[in-house]
Amino acid sequence: MLVLLPPSETKAPGGDRGPLELAALTAPELTGVRTEIAEAVVKLAGDVPASRAALGLSPKQDAEIARNAELWTSPTRPALERYTGVLYDALDVGAMTRVQRARAGRRLAVGSALFGLVRGEDPIPAYRLSAGSALPGLPTLRALWRPALSPVLASIGELVVDLRSGSYAALAPVPGAVTLEVLSERPDGSRSVVSHFNKAHKGRVARLLALTTAEPDDVVRLRRLLRRAGLHVEHEGGRALTLVVPAP
Repeated sequence: MLVLLPPSETKAPGGDRGPLELAALTAPELTGVRTEIAEAVVKLAGDVPASRAALGLSPKQDAEIARNAELWTSPTRPALERYTGVLYDALDVGAMTRVQRARAGRRLAVGSALFGLVRGEDPIPAYRLSAGSALPGLPTLRALWRPALSPVLASIGELVVDLRSGSYAALAPVPGAVTLEVLSERPDGSRSVVSHFNKAHKGRVARLLALTTAEPDDVVRLRRLLRRAGLHVEHEGGRALTLVVPAP
């Protein structure tokens, strides 16, 4: 089973590993596209106003542009430690034992606008680039990634649980992946899509799936696993699951 996570805009700084080596990342066949995008990101960082416009940043976020300028030389750290924010707080890799962390490293991957796909232990630098960013002189990120990334995702020979947000899922689909929608239910039975806490719930699901010793190989067994963990998960057919949580 592979759990595919969205990245986060925020990144932990620093790292204790050497500079970025694109060919050493998961799916080295993506090196060409990764290189093209990375070089464009570094070049863009040389023009601060253009970077702000392309990346949707304010002057108070110029440190993010400085990070991009140092993409090739800054230290790296595992992807599971690099990404931060609500989902990754709920995932809480820092509280995992060594054995749990090793399992999480195998089970978890991140969809990235810069790298396409990285496994949990792939060493990456801090950077700023979102799926909706437009890099000067290049096609859209979707146009760049879809031809290269789609075959990689299609070749994954295990159940994929795709927790990516819409903009990242649009970069390349995963044929046959299980998706998860989070709905909140009010006492009167009415439901609505969870927005604010959506990432936290998905982070908890990702942690559960990363640490379980079970190996569900289809959506029915996956739902059974989640329900045994005490989650209210519904399956109306197909490969879509719905996690129902009490309204706050």
